[in-house]
Amino acid sequence: MAPVFVFETSSDEEHDDFQPEEEEEEDDEDEEEQLLNKKTESPWDFAPYYESVAEEHARKSTTSIDFKIIKAIQNRTIPIISNYDDSESDSNKQEEEDRIEDEDEETGDAVDVKSFYVPSDRASFSAISFIELNLSRPLLRACEALGYSKPTPIQSAVIPLAMNGSDICGSAVTGSGKTAAFALPTLERLLFRPKRVLAIRVLILTPTRELAVQVHSMIEKLAQFTDIRCCLVVGGLSTKVQEAALRSMPDIVVATPGRMIDHLRNSVSVDLEDLAVLILDEADRLLELGFSAEIRELVRLCPKRRQTMLFSATMTEEVDELIKLSLTKPSRLSADPSKTLPQTLTQEVVRIRRMREVNQEAVLLALCSKTFTSKVIIFSGTKQAAHRLKILFGLAGLKATELHGNLTQIQRLDALELFRKQQVDFLIATDVAARGLDIIGVQTVINYECPREYKSYIHRVGRTARAGREGYAVTFVTDNDRSLLKDIAKKAGSKLRSRTVAEQSITKWSEIIEQMEDQVAEILEEEREERTLRKAEMEVSRAENLIAYREEIYSRPKKTWFVTEKEKRLVAKASKAPVEKETNSGKAVISAQEAEDLKMKEKRKREHEKNLPRKKRRKLEAAREILEDENQMKKLEGNDKNKNEKTGLSLVELGYRRAKAVKAVKKALDTGKIVKNTKKSERPNQRQQSRTREMQELFQSDMSEKKQKRNSVPGKKKSKHSFKSKSRYKRK
Repeated sequence: MAPVFVFETSSDEEHDDFQPEEEEEEDDEDEEEQLLNKKTESPWDFAPYYESVAEEHARKSTTSIDFKIIKAIQNRTIPIISNYDDSESDSNKQEEEDRIEDEDEETGDAVDVKSFYVPSDRASFSAISFIELNLSRPLLRACEALGYSKPTPIQSAVIPLAMNGSDICGSAVTGSGKTAAFALPTLERLLFRPKRVLAIRVLILTPTRELAVQVHSMIEKLAQFTDIRCCLVVGGLSTKVQEAALRSMPDIVVATPGRMIDHLRNSVSVDLEDLAVLILDEADRLLELGFSAEIRELVRLCPKRRQTMLFSATMTEEVDELIKLSLTKPSRLSADPSKTLPQTLTQEVVRIRRMREVNQEAVLLALCSKTFTSKVIIFSGTKQAAHRLKILFGLAGLKATELHGNLTQIQRLDALELFRKQQVDFLIATDVAARGLDIIGVQTVINYECPREYKSYIHRVGRTARAGREGYAVTFVTDNDRSLLKDIAKKAGSKLRSRTVAEQSITKWSEIIEQMEDQVAEILEEEREERTLRKAEMEVSRAENLIAYREEIYSRPKKTWFVTEKEKRLVAKASKAPVEKETNSGKAVISAQEAEDLKMKEKRKREHEKNLPRKKRRKLEAAREILEDENQMKKLEGNDKNKNEKTGLSLVELGYRRAKAVKAVKKALDTGKIVKNTKKSERPNQRQQSRTREMQELFQSDMSEKKQKRNSVPGKKKSKHSFKSKSRYKRK
């Protein structure tokens, strides 16, 4: 049995691997030169994590989107002029008449702070330097190499408490250095680990792959002067390489939840028995993306005696539940809780009227060609819109790259690396890039499509104006986005400005886009053909492998999944159901664009079903028929209930009662109980009297017959009391 690893409190002693002072004095000059060179470097480096995109395209026998755009430009018959000398001012900034009031955000906490959280009075949010935080020399040297001179408020508060081993729940403004806040104390404690016992001691969970790569790169840069090893476990990269790295028992594992559970279930000799620290970065986003079940499973697999640190930019009810589940007596630390956005951020709004929504692309190109020309992140609503904008920017001669879910992991990391090295001026992305990515030098964020919530707006805009730098945030607002505009105006904390784009430049760019439409269609068609060919090649190679290596493939143990694809779809449908009910109950008006999107979705669904095999199609049809029958039954039941509630008789019931009455009269006539009068009485009163007399006579005759029958029964004694059961009510 290996001894249980328990962290010891950090001391002022030097690390064993660090060189003595005499040797340091000899190499001071060399170190100073290295530090000067490294200060300008970024802590993020995406290049070592992937092969080149050219190699991937050569392996898949495909061509890149940039190659297709260059080819389309070369084949262009009529040259398109994209640079215009507009005499009109392109950006006339006007302050809004109504100034924005600074309002503190109410932090609604579902948990009882007094009973659950430990008071954090001893936490200090101000430190002059990292030396005050009692960090070891290797970490101080790494901080100096990365150019970190003074700790941020969240770092000053978190590092001392985390080094003592207490659980922490931290929240701070985006760009405040949360990654270094949990990385530095973890590395400090790992310096005093038992080196002979190899084990996974720290697990860091992130919502997206790009954020995991960034955190891994940051930890490697901070641990460059130590012997601490770090491993990256994310989707989209080789599972065999990751499995080999996990078997070597690294000290720190940075992972996404799905791939980590996959390795814990299906990889040999990979476990979390000796885990000492669990870190949940961007916890609110983890829960938004549907990782709640995976996180609960990982928390269950981790040992109970551990340190847990949770960091989230926004605190929700789900995050509070996760805090209760995973943390024990945590210290709650929030740096700058009243300011959700930095003061150095300038927020602007471009109003796009209902009739001008068609020219939104032209407005964007007009802005990017003149005003915001470099270091710009453009957020689009969908993957298809981002890809179309990438093609338009390329055909217009603007250097841009794209980042969304339709790309492979290699292409996504390559896009980030190109933008980081400033080889391209524009990064067109979806909400994949809205969380955690810290790319130094981003000057402008443009929300081409307005986010649905103010919370996602905060995270998008947080990519710029980080660490005290200045930045611009420009949001395109249509008539359907007025509610978000009100939220921005209330909670912005600075003057919100409106930006107007010159009509002349919009019309010119709309004409250019019309000329480029044919080339865009050609590029998209070429991509579609490449995709179908690639799919066919994959099917052929799969069949060949199954024939050639059948025994080897079937001899492998079957993989077990925590959540299958079918279950994921069911969960997604279940989450969408209440939203749909609310919209149907409220009879919300759907815009024309939403109606078109719904039609396109139904059309794609039908096309997808046509391509399915016969068995699957029959199953779908049978399931639909069953659903239709159930709906009809429910409708009928509802109609029956409504009928019972209504007053009055239906025609069918009335006819049924009349027929029954006629039948009863016929039966009475046959038995002789009723005598049919042929003559009609002139007076109705005489008829009524005769009718009552007949009924009385019939009743008397019936009663006399019954009395005779009773008397004729032999051996029956007459009782004094007619009601025999009276005796049981008497008192005994």
